[in-house]
Amino acid sequence: MLDLFLNALAAGVLLGGFYAAVTIGLTISFGQLDIVNIAHPAFIVLGSFCTFVLHEHLGLDPVLAGVLLTPVFFCIGVGLYSVYYASFERRGDETLRGLAFFFGIMFILEVLLIMTFGVDYRLVETAYIGQAIHIGPVGLPFRMLVPFAVAMATAGAIYLYLSKTFTGRAILAVAQDRLALQLMGADPVRTKQIAFGIGLATTAIAGSLLIMLGPVEPSLGRLYIGRVFAIVVLGGMGSIGGTIVAAIILGVVESMVATFYGPSWAPAVAFGFLLVTLAVRPAGLFGR
Repeated sequence: MLDLFLNALAAGVLLGGFYAAVTIGLTISFGQLDIVNIAHPAFIVLGSFCTFVLHEHLGLDPVLAGVLLTPVFFCIGVGLYSVYYASFERRGDETLRGLAFFFGIMFILEVLLIMTFGVDYRLVETAYIGQAIHIGPVGLPFRMLVPFAVAMATAGAIYLYLSKTFTGRAILAVAQDRLALQLMGADPVRTKQIAFGIGLATTAIAGSLLIMLGPVEPSLGRLYIGRVFAIVVLGGMGSIGGTIVAAIILGVVESMVATFYGPSWAPAVAFGFLLVTLAVRPAGLFGR
């Protein structure tokens, strides 16, 4: 029983690391910029299929493919925010119409992926994915260990960028006091363009990790919509550290429930835990 508990705990921590990877970009766009980008998981699936193409045709490692795709996704994010700002935010129509805009983007991406790849599942395989290391009775599969390590490295790089650079601090400030940011000589629109671009760039890496964990199909992103927004809220809306902690908590709860009570109960119990936490602390774990 102890071995089963330890393996479930280790699997939950690794799963939480993956959840952090798929959520970290939304922490910026939703938590910092207050943009409800409901298409975020659809871009993660797009990143998975782009990784699949690079792996199949060029033989690239999935993680390397994800990193190489980040500049492309950053540019897509900058362009997407420019359209969103000109069409909705500048006019003050971003609340409902902006949400509908990202709904539309999500469905367009799904249709394009279905027309290009069909509805079949896709998966990448590398030599190390099927391997595992063992620490005593606990097994750590590389299929989950690599996504955890990449997620922590990505989160650390974003944290350092936001806290140590002028543009990063401007991103943190733009959601709090836009006028003060203008007085400091920074362009709020340009700052939000860069921030949204960074948020979307992380979906390329998250997509490469997603297709390492298991097979993907075009509509898979819908399964992650509730989960990623829940992690951002639980973490405290915009806190990088809070997102990691919330993601690991959700991963551990899901893993424990799936191991001891069955996988069908895992999502319900995990979101029940979220509701109880928010009832006690509405601002989230690291919110102010």
